[in-house]
Amino acid sequence: MRSPQATATNTLARSGFVRGRLVGVAAIAFVVSVVVENAVLAVSGAPTFDAPIEEVLAYYAASRDSVAIASGLVALYLPLLLVFVTGLHGLVERRGGAGADWSRLALAAGATLSAIVVLVNVLQIGLALSAGGLAEPTPEFELVWQVHAAAFALALPALATTVIGAALAAHASRLTPAWQRLLGLVGGSLPLAAGLGNLAIADGSPLLFVGLLGFAAGLVWLLATGARLLRS
Repeated sequence: MRSPQATATNTLARSGFVRGRLVGVAAIAFVVSVVVENAVLAVSGAPTFDAPIEEVLAYYAASRDSVAIASGLVALYLPLLLVFVTGLHGLVERRGGAGADWSRLALAAGATLSAIVVLVNVLQIGLALSAGGLAEPTPEFELVWQVHAAAFALALPALATTVIGAALAAHASRLTPAWQRLLGLVGGSLPLAAGLGNLAIADGSPLLFVGLLGFAAGLVWLLATGARLLRS
C-alpha cells in the first residue's frame, strides 16, 4: 500500500509531466502556425516595405483571402505563444526557481510582443478591407501602410527579449542543454540588433533580413525546446 507522501509525489510528478508536454505542444504548434502564415504571405506575393505604394494597393486589393488566412493564423498562434511563456515560467518554478527571473522577463516580453503583433495585423486587415474600394492610393492608405511597417519593426526587440529570456530560463532550470541556450541567444540577439534600426526597416532597409535571420533561429530553438519537453 502506498503512503500518502508517495502518492502526493507521484501526483506532482505526473502533473509536471502533463504540464511539460502541454508547453512542448504549444511551442511546436506555434512554430508550425508561424511558418504556414509566412508561406501564405510569400506565395501570395506580399510586398516588402520598400515597395511602391501602388504595388501595395494592388496586392491588398487582390489578396484579401490570403490576408484573411494569415490573420486567422495569427489569432491561433498568439494564444499558443502565451501558453508557452506562461507554462515555461511554471515549469521553471516547479524545478526550484533557477532562472525564474528570466522566465518572468520572457513572460512580460511575450505579452508585449503579442500586443504589437495584434497591432500589425489589425492594420493589415484595414489595408485589405480598404484597398478594394480605392482606385489609387490615398494619403490615409499610405499612412496605415507606414504605421504597419513601423509596428512590425518595433516587434523585433520584443521578439528578441522573449527568446533570450526563455532560452536563459530553460537552460538555468536544466530543461535544455547548452547548445540550445546558444541558439536562443543568437536567435534573440539578431532581432535586437536589427530593432535598433527600426526607422530604416520601416522605410524598406535590408536590415530587416538580419532580424528575420534571428527570427528563424528563434523558431528553430522553439521547435527543439518543444520536442525536448515532449520527450522529457
